[in-house]
Amino acid sequence: MELKEEEESEPVSPTAQYLSSSTLSLCILAILEFEQVLDDSLLMQLVKDVFLSISPRFSSVMVRDENGAKQRKRVEVKLINHVKFPFCPSGLSPESYDKYLGDYISEIGMQQLPQSQPLWEIHLIRSPTSHAACTLIFKLHHSLGDGFSLMGALLSCLQRADDPSLPLTLPSVFLPSTAKDESNGSIFTRVLKIFSTVSDTVLDFCWNFVKSTTAEDDQTPIRSGDDRVEFRPVRVATMTFSLDHVKQIKTKVVATINDVVTGIIFLGTRLYMQELRHDSSNAKSTALILLNTRVFRSYESVKDMLKHDANAPWGNYFAFLHMSIPELTDDWSSNPLDFVVKARQIMNFKKNSLAVYLTGRVLEILKNFRVPEVWNYFISIPPRYIHSTLKNTSMGMTNLIGPVEKMALANHPVKGLYFAVVGAPQSLSVTIISYMEKLRVSVVAEDGFIDSQKLKSCVEHAFEVMLNAKVETKFLNSH
Repeated sequence: MELKEEEESEPVSPTAQYLSSSTLSLCILAILEFEQVLDDSLLMQLVKDVFLSISPRFSSVMVRDENGAKQRKRVEVKLINHVKFPFCPSGLSPESYDKYLGDYISEIGMQQLPQSQPLWEIHLIRSPTSHAACTLIFKLHHSLGDGFSLMGALLSCLQRADDPSLPLTLPSVFLPSTAKDESNGSIFTRVLKIFSTVSDTVLDFCWNFVKSTTAEDDQTPIRSGDDRVEFRPVRVATMTFSLDHVKQIKTKVVATINDVVTGIIFLGTRLYMQELRHDSSNAKSTALILLNTRVFRSYESVKDMLKHDANAPWGNYFAFLHMSIPELTDDWSSNPLDFVVKARQIMNFKKNSLAVYLTGRVLEILKNFRVPEVWNYFISIPPRYIHSTLKNTSMGMTNLIGPVEKMALANHPVKGLYFAVVGAPQSLSVTIISYMEKLRVSVVAEDGFIDSQKLKSCVEHAFEVMLNAKVETKFLNSH
């Protein structure tokens, strides 16, 4: 692979360097389930004509210039090194192919992408599972961009299955507006609001800093706490919830969809912990939630995201939010919706705090040191800080918004869609994506330590009891 010297190089952002360092290396797996089998030659042509043209980063490698700074350099992409067609045994049952797919995802999740070539791979599993006729796996290094960027890239490859000439529709994103409240409030009210925000920010920032540096969660059935856990095999289990059913739970406690999903996962996780070790249902456990820090109402085209003045730019724009997982009380079954209420209360407190943005600003300051010897020292701090932030918590959570309509790739309908993050120093992570009015929840668990199928059953049970829960007036009044 030879560098194209005539191509202009692009500086590698500090965040991209953090995510591809010797301390931390994260990848995103996007899994598409198709209703019919994709042809090998068609896939190769689509990768060449469509995928590679989305962004220069898909045909670039990281190199150091004469000053030692990392740059992205365009290279000649050899598709044979990136597009994989693994051999699959024939004549097996769909359930056997489910296991084969799970083993394969675990295998490629452990493998490091070669730094000598662009950091992505595509794998086509042509065997029929219980969910699809064939499965397409995109493995993309997190340094290429975050979930928002890569979802935008994915959508640029796909069309509406019913009418390719129409754009895919995404659920509306409502941005909060506080201008009216601030203008109508008295001076005293506004002063109290400012004081509350400042105090909440100080408390939250200090707690986040302690959690990221010294205060580790307890060792439990969902957190081994072992070193190098990021290099161990993972097992992925997925479940699907109707968005209409989630909205039914939402109306019971006047919460957001995120509050409901968080509450369901928290309750299911605590039930799993209690089932494996009774005393762990009240252990000190924290979820680390990944937040998109862009101000946006919808995905933009990749062309718009790559502009210098983009409203929702390409890259990695995220921050971490710590949430304590509520303890499981003996009478939880009488008010399972309490987990949603607690999730809402924690979220409301976090919304009043600017700690997430303050932490991000600290990292921004650190990466602005450009004196070489100072830079070499400070550039190593954020990866270690992010690594310890992940390692000290019990689970990671992140979500993405997907299209309302069914998608298709070259007239091949996409039946299902989910994603996973691998390489994090955690025993458990949970990802959520919406697609065709359904939520697909994926559990990414340390293989041999967490029983992903049992955890899946516990989360599904939590969903059912919340959906069927009766709301008492005294319960609503108490919250």
